[in-house]
Amino acid sequence: MAYFERLDAATFRPTEHVSGGWNPREQHIAPALGLLAHAVETDHATRTPDPLQLARASYDILGTLPLEPVRIDVEVLRPGRTIELVHATLSHAGRPAVVLRAWLLRGYDTAAHAGGALPTIPDPNEIPVWDPADIWPGGFVRSVEVRRHQHEPGRAVSWVRPTMPLVRDESVSATARMLGVIDIANGLTPRTPTDQLVFPNVDLTAHLVATPRGDWIGLDTTVTFGPTGLGLTHTTVHDTTLGPVAVATQALTVRRRAETPAVRAGGSLLP
Repeated sequence: MAYFERLDAATFRPTEHVSGGWNPREQHIAPALGLLAHAVETDHATRTPDPLQLARASYDILGTLPLEPVRIDVEVLRPGRTIELVHATLSHAGRPAVVLRAWLLRGYDTAAHAGGALPTIPDPNEIPVWDPADIWPGGFVRSVEVRRHQHEPGRAVSWVRPTMPLVRDESVSATARMLGVIDIANGLTPRTPTDQLVFPNVDLTAHLVATPRGDWIGLDTTVTFGPTGLGLTHTTVHDTTLGPVAVATQALTVRRRAETPAVRAGGSLLP
């Protein structure tokens, strides 16, 4: 039981647990984002005995993905002993579907200066259980435990915990595991019922300040819609031990469902 199975050095097959919320015949993009981070970290570890740490992961989502094998290619754009910039492309049948640019930085001991003004959130055991399958189809949302306190539509504090590994029989870092989940933030507190509007994200950028330690991933999320079809999901990501460990943003294309022919036909949201 995992989200992906490795077929060879660069190719991975998704399982049914990756199926998406907008269309269960396609992949939920969250596990693919984690898979890209895992591929970047794996490639980096083969090139250096003293790996750098992932500091920023910026993803652009170029299209949807069927539940079929994908390939990942990694290219080092800026090598270095203390700072490195890496580009990775996830493709299906030769078509790029997601690209990642990741900054990796040397670790230093700054524990005596750690901290910030980002607010904390209640622990998972202080927040009620919530089932995202109540409003979303697909295998991915059914594979994740969720606790949620919704202040209002578009504003919620949640804790999520995947119930299976990212890649079968492989060790995956806590960072890649986190990045394989946080795209779900956009669907945890819809501003508007999904039978009225669709609001898929076209990107996700995460800036990290620490590596998470616990099983639960906290999401302090605010969704904002503008007046011309633009939207933003802003999330502070939390760890049960460390508190805030990252900030993630997602750019949304917001449309009335009736204005999206592919959705009316049960198809893709993005070309």
